Amino acid sequence: MMKYLQKLGRSLMLPVAVLPAAAILMGIGYWIDPQGWGGGSPIAAFLIKAGGAIIDNMSILFAVGVALGMSKDKDGSAALSGLVGYLTVTTLLATNTVAMLQGVDPTEVNAAFGKIQNQFIGIISGIIASIMYNRFSDVQLPDALAFFSGKRLVPILTSVAMLVASLVLLFVWPVIYSGLVAFGKGILDLGAVGAGLYGFFNRLLIPTGLHHALNSVFWFDVAGINDINNFLSGAGEKGITGRYQAGFFPVMMFGLPAAALAMYHTAKSTRKKQAASLLMAAAFAAFFTGVTEPLEFAFMFLAPGLYVVHAALTGISLFVAATFHWTAGFAFSAGFVDFFLSLRNPIANQPWMLLVQGLIIAVIYYVLFRFLIVKFNLKTPGREDEEITETTTQSDGKSRFASMAAQIYEGLGGDENVTSVDNCVTRLRLEVKDMDKVDQKKIKATGVPGINIVGKNSIQVIVGTNVQFVADEVHKIRKEK
Repeated sequence: MMKYLQKLGRSLMLPVAVLPAAAILMGIGYWIDPQGWGGGSPIAAFLIKAGGAIIDNMSILFAVGVALGMSKDKDGSAALSGLVGYLTVTTLLATNTVAMLQGVDPTEVNAAFGKIQNQFIGIISGIIASIMYNRFSDVQLPDALAFFSGKRLVPILTSVAMLVASLVLLFVWPVIYSGLVAFGKGILDLGAVGAGLYGFFNRLLIPTGLHHALNSVFWFDVAGINDINNFLSGAGEKGITGRYQAGFFPVMMFGLPAAALAMYHTAKSTRKKQAASLLMAAAFAAFFTGVTEPLEFAFMFLAPGLYVVHAALTGISLFVAATFHWTAGFAFSAGFVDFFLSLRNPIANQPWMLLVQGLIIAVIYYVLFRFLIVKFNLKTPGREDEEITETTTQSDGKSRFASMAAQIYEGLGGDENVTSVDNCVTRLRLEVKDMDKVDQKKIKATGVPGINIVGKNSIQVIVGTNVQFVADEVHKIRKEK
């Protein structure tokens, strides 16, 4: 199970790598126009929308990235299948679609379906797509259906699998979401302890996207708290309003960057530069903008135990800030931009103490993360095991497509003559140096329907709808030599 989670974590590295830059663009745009979010500045609008194009579609990136990374040979058709799966489930479980399925007005649909486009759904879509690819990408259908064989079959089966997943989620998702909202309402009267519990579960639920359910209780007007809007408008109680936001500033501005430093210092020497490029960019995004997903997703699956520690420290941070009534708030997230802007808000209470708390939190994060990583040999970025690709051998010769590919390639003149290999729906499209070295009889002896010479150096071998399998084998031959 742990190896599977670590493989999932490695698969997320590709989409996660692009997130820090997007977060920084949004942070700068919000800094330029903190009130209008681009409404008062074309430059701010440009930056915010550019960054939002990535951040707001994080779940799609995860669906594609996980499907690609978890597939056995990192093929593009797996990535396409991940996208197909994600689009299937999010379309079927969108609010308007659910309203039609249930025969009710969209306003009566459970609020859970308004949050269906989340990272959890993206990851699930990617995992299912990779399973479909690993299982069915080599399936050969009867000749009448051969066009849909192999890799073309995978997106089709992925969409079918997501129909089943959507049916399950139609009943399960609102129960889970509504349960978390009820849980949030249940801890409202616990004061600082409730703030701490909220902080812990807020981080713990990030991988599933269900943190939005808790956020709606404490940040907005679901249960009468409306912490964000009351703080921004100054309509609240000094030292109380903002308690469900303040404790995030020490973690996002100081704690997580310190954790990134610990992960960098414990990375393997041969991978430090690679780890630094991801961790330092993600750390700056967390400090400056308060967007932490680039950093959190970089280790939550590689070292899930460490992520639970992070969630616990976040809860402690919110508890401490709420206990001493240190408050600050945000319109975007708990980064430096919002902290600086909140200093001007008269309802903020001793916000500078959050910086002191942040420095202490940073030390705790660094020491604890470094100790745990080394002590338990956690596979954080830069410490992952080398991925071993399993290969299979055939003792009694090759499959018919491998044999056909080998003979065709030999008839073309092999490596010395073939310069390019591609394929369309039914044909191998090849470029050769010298057409005179092509042995057409040898190629036709494989049983191919025909050969078409289309230029001085261009030749097509007509294979049929199974051409993909032959092309794959030819590419393998070229890689092996």
